[in-house]
Amino acid sequence: MIPYDVWAEIDLAAIAQNIRNLRAGLTNNARLMAVVKANAYGHGAVPVAGQALAAGADCLAVARLAEALELRYAGISCPILIFGHTPPEMAGKLMDFDLIQTVYAYADARDLDLRAQAEGRAIRVHVKIDTGMGRLGVAGWPDSFQGGSGDAAEEIAAICRLPSLIAEGAYTHFATADSPDPAGARLQLEAFLQILSALDRRGISFSLRHAANSAAAINLPETHLDMVRPGISIYGCYPSRDAEQSWIHLEPAMSLRARIVHLKSVGPGFRVSYGWTEQTREKTVIATVPIGYADGYDRHFSSRGQMSLRGFPVPVIGRVCMDHTMIDVGAVPDPACGEPVLIFGRDTREKLAVDHLAQALGTIHYEVLSRISARIPRIYKFAPPKGNDI
Repeated sequence: MIPYDVWAEIDLAAIAQNIRNLRAGLTNNARLMAVVKANAYGHGAVPVAGQALAAGADCLAVARLAEALELRYAGISCPILIFGHTPPEMAGKLMDFDLIQTVYAYADARDLDLRAQAEGRAIRVHVKIDTGMGRLGVAGWPDSFQGGSGDAAEEIAAICRLPSLIAEGAYTHFATADSPDPAGARLQLEAFLQILSALDRRGISFSLRHAANSAAAINLPETHLDMVRPGISIYGCYPSRDAEQSWIHLEPAMSLRARIVHLKSVGPGFRVSYGWTEQTREKTVIATVPIGYADGYDRHFSSRGQMSLRGFPVPVIGRVCMDHTMIDVGAVPDPACGEPVLIFGRDTREKLAVDHLAQALGTIHYEVLSRISARIPRIYKFAPPKGNDI
């Protein structure tokens, strides 16, 4: 018996199979960079990273330096790309731990280069090109450059000429690849390739060109280039309901459960939780489970969320608290303290997709998964070796 009242079960076999399934659909012998930022979307960065590499991922990506250092401290030695900003004062860490830094403006790149020069060392970098996301990157969307993307190409060329930066790769990020209309992603790809062509004319090329996130990796094979960067699909979720799902099977890896820790039989008119915002309409049984908004179970599930007990849907009643949530289990025969309630995921009898929780909140499954608090224990089901997996 699992010795916790609330826990997330992570099926590493599902993650391994998702990696294999994604790799099977890649074109041009493209590499696969497994995105394990945000604690591997809530699944646990170190175990997921190890399993992804064993299953065939070539390298990893994170959002911040601290995430990359966590992997290095755990003994993971593969290439790791940092998507976000790293302060120049931390340039020594990039070099000490052989990390690859994203650069997206000449000024920031120059600051890193000066730090590396001062130590007589070099920093590996990938150049980020903004082709329409509007977030980070050298401005390279179609309306931002003239004369064959000259402005963007000049800034990137200047970055690549900095003496203590090793520009190994260039990449962009799609804003609409999960849309049913691929026109936007294709426009971004065209802009990206135009800039790369302009750089090639200047004698600058990259060994790794990458653009495809999960949606593009699944739907748009022309975007695979030298490498793809799947994130949400590794964890068994399709990027969106609009994404084509016919050719690839993905298995959700996380199930979230909590045990009933208290039961009370109540009559009609019983008021529940803070603010007395809800009261029972008839005689029923209220169960308390030890998960709340501090665990990532959103307060907006108050009186609108639903869990599952033995396959019976059990609605949240009253407001979600910081550490506990109350559910109405009156329709379940003989509920008992200690019984596990499924919050999302699956077991042998039932399935409750994380998508359903996201829809109830008007958000996306990315957010629901990545917000599961670190104070919830992760229990790992390990994948058996297959082929060359170790």
